[in-house]
Amino acid sequence: MSRCPEPAASLFRRAFLTRSTLGIGSAALASLVQDDTPLAAAANRSSTKQAGHWSGVIDPRHHAPRAKRVIFLCMAGGPSHLETFDPKPDLTALHGQPMPRSVTAEQPIAQLQGQALRCLAPQFRFLRSGVSGQLISEVLPKTRTIADEICIVRSMVTEAINHDPAHTYMNTGSTISGRPSMGSWVTYGLGSESRDLPGFVVLTSRGGRNPQPLSSRQWHSGFLPGRFQGVPFQTFGDPVHYLGNPAGVNRDRQRDVVDAIQALNALGGSRQGDSEAITRINQYEMAFRMQTSVPQLRDFSDESKATLDLYGAQEPDGSFAANCLMARRLAERGVRFIQLYHRGWDHHNDLVRFMKVCAGHCDQASAALITDLKQRGMLDDTLVVWGGEFGRTPMAQTNKGGPGRDHHMRAFSVWLAGGGIRGGQTYGATDDLGYHSVDQVVHVNDLHATMLHLLGVNHQQLTYRFQGRDFRLTDVGGRVVKGLLV
Repeated sequence: MSRCPEPAASLFRRAFLTRSTLGIGSAALASLVQDDTPLAAAANRSSTKQAGHWSGVIDPRHHAPRAKRVIFLCMAGGPSHLETFDPKPDLTALHGQPMPRSVTAEQPIAQLQGQALRCLAPQFRFLRSGVSGQLISEVLPKTRTIADEICIVRSMVTEAINHDPAHTYMNTGSTISGRPSMGSWVTYGLGSESRDLPGFVVLTSRGGRNPQPLSSRQWHSGFLPGRFQGVPFQTFGDPVHYLGNPAGVNRDRQRDVVDAIQALNALGGSRQGDSEAITRINQYEMAFRMQTSVPQLRDFSDESKATLDLYGAQEPDGSFAANCLMARRLAERGVRFIQLYHRGWDHHNDLVRFMKVCAGHCDQASAALITDLKQRGMLDDTLVVWGGEFGRTPMAQTNKGGPGRDHHMRAFSVWLAGGGIRGGQTYGATDDLGYHSVDQVVHVNDLHATMLHLLGVNHQQLTYRFQGRDFRLTDVGGRVVKGLLV
């Protein structure tokens, strides 16, 4: 019997492998497109981690979760704890006097280097709020109405004194760029309950003094697969770039294009060993589904007038108020991690005026989100976090338009609510002048560890091996802050 020539045999082998692999890609595609078919069910059972709906690497959870999802309200720029949640009578008594050198000696300073350091009293009154009697600034009247739902942490610390590295630290647990963001870690670990929307969505708004730029790497997936990076929803036009079809292209024609691209991706991935091919397949499918789901998400016509008035939002106009309502709608639809940034809290000057501006943008909607989630029975399993990347100095920074405060990493405040958090309490403390966190100190890594714990994840066991090392969100630190929990 004659043997087949080697080139022909090689061709046959290539054809067999290509067709076999493309068949696997088609099965994966079927699991995305035709969820109710036997073929799709088989593909899902055999390879849920490789294609189709991602259920996360932590399955089952390490322990019973208290929260299903996270809404992180980022006050970008660093709101002053001394005008919001941390009253300091001793600082008021020293107003205008030199800051004691014993407090500031050898401490990192951002823009006040080489200047005379003088105390600046808190610029607003603090009032007892709720049955719990928590002290909250008068500049946040709506937040005062949810005092019994929130846990105020006064003793936060971070590792960076300037905006970009501090945002990077808050988002990734490291000042080194290129690490995965917390939303990416959460969706990698737990997946998402939504099949028609991304598992990690980012919304931005602005208003206040000097809105700081935000890099997209703050919600990037880093060295995790690309499917886990956050998807920013835009303020105007298409919520996601290029989501809409061009003129003359209907849904059936778009389906044909997506099918053809998916086949090419599966073929290219099999031939080149491209690990991101499945990511591209998933993302094209997600984009196709979002053409229907996102317009529905942005249609507020099904919201009652009472709900719209509660938030102070009438339409999805990109305001923080509208974004908070959008966050609730995303949470209802199964999105795992929702991150809102409001840019404008960098108050180096004219502190009183700009605090009022930012509070005007953010106070009502932040409180409305908690109230609305509670009314709908969603607060118990939704963790909400409010805070900036760092705090502000007890010392005045004198600039045009009146005094402000410089960046500060040794002390700042955040609040948390829902998802297993014990509301109506103030946790931790700073020193008499609000410079150092001194009691029950909570590091950013601790905040991340606690967030993961509430989601049912042991932060030390959610790891990803990269360049010979097992990385995690909390890096080499982090502890669960049990005092925050119910």
